[in-house]
Amino acid sequence: MASTQLLLTVLMGILLVAVAVLLSRVENWRSYAPLPAGGGGYGRERAHGHEEKPGGLMRWLTTVDHKDIGILYGAYAVIALAVGGLMALLIRLQLVTPEGALFGNNFYNALMTSHGITMLFLFGTPVIAAFGNYFIPLLIGADDMAFPRINAIAFWLLPPGALLIWGGFFLEPLTGGAVQAAQTSWTMYTPLSVEQTLGLSGPNPGADLMLLGLHLTGVSATMGAINFIATIVTERDSDTSWATLDIFSWTMLVQSGLILFAFPLLGSALVMLLMDRNLATTFYAVEGGGAMLWQHLFWFFGHPEVYILVLPPMGLVSLILPKFAGRKLFGFKFVVYSTLAIGVLSFGVWAHHMFATGMDPRLRASFMAVSMAIAVPSAVKTFNWITTMWNGRLRLTTPMLFTIGFVANFIIGGITGVFLAAVPVDLILHDTYYVVGHFHYVVMGAIGFAAFAGIYYWFPVYTGRKYQSTLGKWHFWLSMVGTNLTFFAMLALGYLGMPRRYATYTFGDAAPLDLISLMHLSASVGAVILVFGQVIFVWNLVNSWLGGPEIEDDDPWDLEETGQRTKEFDWLGEKLRRDREVRVAADGGDEVATDGGFTRFRRATETPFNLVLEAKQ
Repeated sequence: MASTQLLLTVLMGILLVAVAVLLSRVENWRSYAPLPAGGGGYGRERAHGHEEKPGGLMRWLTTVDHKDIGILYGAYAVIALAVGGLMALLIRLQLVTPEGALFGNNFYNALMTSHGITMLFLFGTPVIAAFGNYFIPLLIGADDMAFPRINAIAFWLLPPGALLIWGGFFLEPLTGGAVQAAQTSWTMYTPLSVEQTLGLSGPNPGADLMLLGLHLTGVSATMGAINFIATIVTERDSDTSWATLDIFSWTMLVQSGLILFAFPLLGSALVMLLMDRNLATTFYAVEGGGAMLWQHLFWFFGHPEVYILVLPPMGLVSLILPKFAGRKLFGFKFVVYSTLAIGVLSFGVWAHHMFATGMDPRLRASFMAVSMAIAVPSAVKTFNWITTMWNGRLRLTTPMLFTIGFVANFIIGGITGVFLAAVPVDLILHDTYYVVGHFHYVVMGAIGFAAFAGIYYWFPVYTGRKYQSTLGKWHFWLSMVGTNLTFFAMLALGYLGMPRRYATYTFGDAAPLDLISLMHLSASVGAVILVFGQVIFVWNLVNSWLGGPEIEDDDPWDLEETGQRTKEFDWLGEKLRRDREVRVAADGGDEVATDGGFTRFRRATETPFNLVLEAKQ
């Protein structure tokens, strides 16, 4: 075992040296995004441009353009969604029968652990960063993110983080079982996570790899948060004040503040756990802080993490829903204030995950009160969304369907969370499938739906093309049916007393096994429907991006009519104008002027250039 750990250490050192050598040999990054003569920031004349880029793979490896990095984050998140979704499907197939004969308990535990970590840290946070990187500079009129190179570094920490988290699955066959995937659950509760071994042969290095990978993702999120705060606070143009800042940027700003307070604590807890596992320290031993120390540290991060994940999707819904309701967002200021309230209150509710640990009843009562109070600002947002739609001129486009689905699923997820905030109810339902159903209504039913709404809404902006609307609606309805079939069945399983994280559920004659089996079968059928919907989504996304019809104007959603056009569509209009100029040149025109890095041309005829543009428009 010691030789295996030494080998892993040597390999990690070689990898880090190789990365350092590669970075030292690539071309000067500054040549791809030149600074103006005055230094600092990117020149307005090259806003959102970075036209001087290398081609091919080197462009994507060295880019510091916020749009490119946003696309990289998005591609990474879609891959993580596919991996995490496949893990979830295998889990549900295992639970179709009570005996769970598909694979062994250890592999089930490894899948369950990696599924949770993948969806939260490798999909949830990066997909939000994808929207933030691409669109926040466009929405606030900034040239780029405040720290473009830090922005690139923050992304490139994620791929090695994912490889470390999933490393146990790849290394187990290569090492003859000496390294296995972590089997601690995503919460990594001590003492299990400290003492997880490979039978009698010693600690499992796969768990150490997972902890290191989590640490990398935390560093990445923290770097990104600093960048978003600096960008929103300092890079806004003169037309964007705090009063006119869009709601998505507000939610990203609050989310970034939460990350700055939450993720460093998680990193510290992970370092102490690694030291307990490998250096014989006693941070989480009985004679040290004990198992409760880990739970307090983890959930002080873990519950703000829920709002880190859900606040920007709330911002997306608040931005997109009014566009297709034909009305401005009702109570904009109250939505902003409720966002700030959630940010503050989220750090006072962590111990409601620990009601069953035997803590002082007076502490439980205080955490119960705050946990119920944090539902109020969420309810404010929900009623504002409903009021915005009331008497509106609804257009049921694919983005609008997903935002309405978000509201419906979020109501179910929120109400079930209020039940769990009550100590007597929580003591009954704690660690049952009710908790799984509640959590997934928020994570998949709300966060996932908001992400899909954002992808479809901004699809014309980042691709310049149209998607297949019929497939988009099929994606919505399959996702809606699959989500509710799967997770409502889990709520019922919780009321039936089914514990979470079990690979089998043969409890004897006392349990209503037939009903439990029926609910598990329902959840598994819903999972298959859900996966089928995501296959349609990926097909539509890729096929439309590569071959969809090009958009013809910079107002693809007809937002000018209701006065809700935002700045990213102004950028789109400028991009379309410049693309037309390039096409004019390709048609055989003569060069007449250079403007902001783009060369203007006039056809060989005497037709003035502006008339050529008008004719092509």
